Amino acid sequence: MVIETVLALAGAVVAGSAGKDTIQRVFYAFRKREPISRDLTHDFENRSSFGERLADRVAEVGGSWAFVSSFFAFLVVWAALNILVLPQHERFDPYPFIFLNLLLSMLAAVQAPIIMMSQNRQAVKDRIEARHDFEVNLKAELEILSLHEKLDRLHAEHGAQLAGLRALLEGRKGED
Repeated sequence: MVIETVLALAGAVVAGSAGKDTIQRVFYAFRKREPISRDLTHDFENRSSFGERLADRVAEVGGSWAFVSSFFAFLVVWAALNILVLPQHERFDPYPFIFLNLLLSMLAAVQAPIIMMSQNRQAVKDRIEARHDFEVNLKAELEILSLHEKLDRLHAEHGAQLAGLRALLEGRKGED
């Protein structure tokens, strides 16, 4: 009785808001009293290829303060060597640093698509986590609805029992 009522109510509430298979999976877990939560990060990382993990690592390193500060130091050293330290005839990239410009352009050309691959992968991971959050929240909502119905039923049963006890006490008082 309780489960059917909750399922009917939940089906009406979530109609059209998520995939039918998702809702059926949640309802099945609810009926069988099975947990629905799982470690998505572990699952996602186990299914990733070497290239995907490499792209994530490149994006992680390229987006860190350690990379920014070390790259800034590299640029300062490059400029200092070619302007102040090396004699005019030994400078490997004199001002306006054409070779450095080429290296920076090549780095950007390689690094940008790798970072975009990592961002796309993160977007997929975020969508999977959002869908899982929906499933967990839906199951929790079903559990709460079920508990409310059980409490309402218990409240009604106790009210009926209390009314019966009062009637019994009233009957005994009348006998005295």
